[in-house]
Amino acid sequence: MFEDKDQSRTPLSQLGEFGLIDHLTQHFTIAQKSTVKGIGDDAAVLDHSNKQIVVTTDLLVEGVHFDLSYMPLKHLGYKAIIVNLSDVYAMNAMATQVTVSIAVSNRFPLEALEELYAGIALAAKTYNVDVVGGDTTSSKTGLLITVTAIGEAQGENIVYRSGAQPNDLIVTTGDLGAAYMGLQVLEREKEVFKVNPRSQPDLEPYSYLLERQLKPEARKDIVELLAKMEVRPTSMIDISDGLSSEVIHLCKSSKTGCRIYEDKIPLDPQLIHTCEEFKIDSTTVALSGGEDYELLFTVAQKDYEKIKGNPHLTVLGHMTEESAGLNLVTRGETLVPIIARGWNALTQED
Repeated sequence: MFEDKDQSRTPLSQLGEFGLIDHLTQHFTIAQKSTVKGIGDDAAVLDHSNKQIVVTTDLLVEGVHFDLSYMPLKHLGYKAIIVNLSDVYAMNAMATQVTVSIAVSNRFPLEALEELYAGIALAAKTYNVDVVGGDTTSSKTGLLITVTAIGEAQGENIVYRSGAQPNDLIVTTGDLGAAYMGLQVLEREKEVFKVNPRSQPDLEPYSYLLERQLKPEARKDIVELLAKMEVRPTSMIDISDGLSSEVIHLCKSSKTGCRIYEDKIPLDPQLIHTCEEFKIDSTTVALSGGEDYELLFTVAQKDYEKIKGNPHLTVLGHMTEESAGLNLVTRGETLVPIIARGWNALTQED
C-alpha cells in the first residue's frame, strides 16, 4: 500500500485554475500511439485507426463513494482510475486514455491534490494509459472526481452483456467479497476512533481485505489471458455492485436464467475468518458486497478445456433457459432465487 508523507499547505488560490491544472499535470507523459495530442490544447486528439472505441465515465462523490477519514488521497486517485479501467476491460477491450476532472473545496491545499494526482499518475503508468485532459472547478460540498476512460478493440473482439446462451458456463476471476469486508473493518475502526482517538488498531490480520478496498486492481491481465487462450467470452461485466447484481444484469441482457453454485464461489481465507468475527454470512458478502472489480463472464461449453484448472478463473455455474429463473444452489442443494442486493447509490439513506 502507499505511504503517506507530511504535508505543508499551499492554498489553491495561490495558483488559480489554469495554474493548478498545469501544476498537477506537468509530469504526465504520453505512452499510447493513438494519442496525437494530450493535455495542453482545447481538446485531446486521438487516432485509433480501424479499431472500435469504447468510452466509460464514473463520478465519485465524497461522502457517497469514499470517506477521506480512512481513504488516503493517493489511494483515492489510484482507485478512481481503476474503477473506470475495469469497465473498459469488461468490454474485452484495452484501455488507452483517461480524462480526469475534479471539483474541490478550499479546505484542500495544493499538497493534498498533489497526493491525489500522484495516485492517478501511478495508475496511469501501471496500466499504460495516457491522461489526456480534464477540468478543475470549485465545490462547496466536498471533493468530486469524474474520470472518463477510453479504450479500443477490434470490433469482433468486443464483448457485451447480451451474448450469453443457455448452457454457457459462468466464470469469475479472483475471489469475491473482500473489498466489502475491508470496508466493514474500516468503518468499525472509524467508530472506535470517535470514542477513543488514542486507540491504535492492529489492522495486520485484515491486510488483504483493506488492500482490496483501498487499492483495488483492474483485471487487464484477464483480457490478455483470454486472448492468449483464444477464448472469446459470450458475455461479460465487471463486479462493482456485487455478484448477484452483476449476474442478474447478464441474464437480463442475454434473456437467460442461471444457476450459481454456492460451494463454487471463491472466498479468501481472510474473508472467511473476518466474516466469522463480524457474524456475517460469507456467501451473502460475496453475493452483495461489490467493489471487487473482478470480471464475471460466460463462455461456451466447448471452451471449458481451455479454461479449466486456471488459477485466475473459477466456474461458478451455468446459464439456463430464461423460464428456469435465476437461482443459487446452496451447499444443501436447495434452490434459492437470486435477488439483487448489491450496493445502489440511489437507494442509500443519508
